[in-house]
Amino acid sequence: MEANYHRAQTFVCATQMATPQKRASERRKNLSPNETQTQQAKATVSALLGYTRVSKAEDQDTAPQIEALEAAGCRRIFEEKASGGRWDRPELHRLLDRLGTGDVLVVWKLDRLSRSLEDLLMILDRIEKAGAGFRSLTENIDSTTASGRMMMHMLGSFAEFEREMVRERTQAGLRAARAQGRGGGRQPKLTKPQQAEVITMLKTGRSAADIARLFRVHRTTISRIVSNAAIKEP
Repeated sequence: MEANYHRAQTFVCATQMATPQKRASERRKNLSPNETQTQQAKATVSALLGYTRVSKAEDQDTAPQIEALEAAGCRRIFEEKASGGRWDRPELHRLLDRLGTGDVLVVWKLDRLSRSLEDLLMILDRIEKAGAGFRSLTENIDSTTASGRMMMHMLGSFAEFEREMVRERTQAGLRAARAQGRGGGRQPKLTKPQQAEVITMLKTGRSAADIARLFRVHRTTISRIVSNAAIKEP
């Protein structure tokens, strides 16, 4: 009887000791995130993505740019060797496709992204639509800050001003050409005397195809002359 009492007492003590351990284990389990929570947390972490570019004609390498971008905290850097005036740059488009919400595209200098103001604004617009930011280290531009956003608006205003100036110069050139008796657009393939000769040959029964071969122009050029002269083509 005494032996049974000791065994029961030992069992009760063991049960009482296990309870705090189990509770501690449950607390640790609740505190540690599961795999889904970890993936979600990683997905929300933004990234600094660098872009470097040198022209093929330039005897340069991207090492100085890479060093500056790494110092700025870029986790990944896309390197390009192409002209800044080209739009079809594979590494640039690969980077733009990679951008997500909260990411920041970082360049050493604005002209590394593009030498064309119009293309630069198109790229910045695509960055904004992706929910990402933009940063230029040399010009100290950061679109994630109020001053950086103001700079972006200023660049857009400059581009609109440039387009308006081009339109004004074009209209002024057309007005000056009309005042001098010249029309705008592409210069005609044949001179006035040649066009008169074409019309004469058509009236004598020469085919438009033969005349086109004779003057080494396309068949449509002869048809256009006929249309402007308002005569019936044989």
